[in-house]
Amino acid sequence: MNPIYALLDAKLHIAGSEILWREVIGNGFGLASAIGGMRRRVWAWPVGIAGNTLLFTVFVGGVFNTPQQLNMAGQAGRQLMFVAVSVFGWYQWYRHSRETGLEHRGVDPRWASTRERWFLVAALLLGTVVFSQLFEWLGSYGPWAEAWIFTGSVLATYGMARGLAEFWLIWIAVDIVGVPLLLKAGYYPSAVLYIVYAGFVAWGFVVWARTAREDTAVSDPAARWAATAGPDGRQP
Repeated sequence: MNPIYALLDAKLHIAGSEILWREVIGNGFGLASAIGGMRRRVWAWPVGIAGNTLLFTVFVGGVFNTPQQLNMAGQAGRQLMFVAVSVFGWYQWYRHSRETGLEHRGVDPRWASTRERWFLVAALLLGTVVFSQLFEWLGSYGPWAEAWIFTGSVLATYGMARGLAEFWLIWIAVDIVGVPLLLKAGYYPSAVLYIVYAGFVAWGFVVWARTAREDTAVSDPAARWAATAGPDGRQP
């Protein structure tokens, strides 16, 4: 049998349910990419692209004959979006690593400006409304939830590429909606991964927030003075 077809058709049988191996493997790549992203490793982007490619075939179930037989336009489109934005993020992180001489560190985390935060909130709300209409027209399963997940994923991936620490919070908002949607649709490995992501994303936010705070203290003379001053306010 052709190895590609063998991968597409391979299934696990758990508690009477069929689960595609490519869904499990694709989500495994996604988790590895998230770990690499938290550690600011450039390899996180190509690993994520590999997972997105596999998951695209999972969420176009009517075409690739998945056990669910569902076409989830938002989830499938999300994978294509990930690939496109990941190419941008890969380039951004690779260029940063070359410029700084830190070959494995692709970005310096920072806090979003007030203007950037307002843009993210407005884009999330507007994007959800617009894409829900598109996904409903396409006959997608759960168009409003999918629109929220799709828009949030676009913004979170963009924020990661730009090094915005707040991108982790957007992922939490995506996970809150994604878990019940995927459980209802029968995509159990993806739902489980969303649950794992929730804890991991919280940890990633703490790590990036700490790094952003430390970098701000180093770059700000007043903050650096306060951080190194003794109890009497004098420098050692």
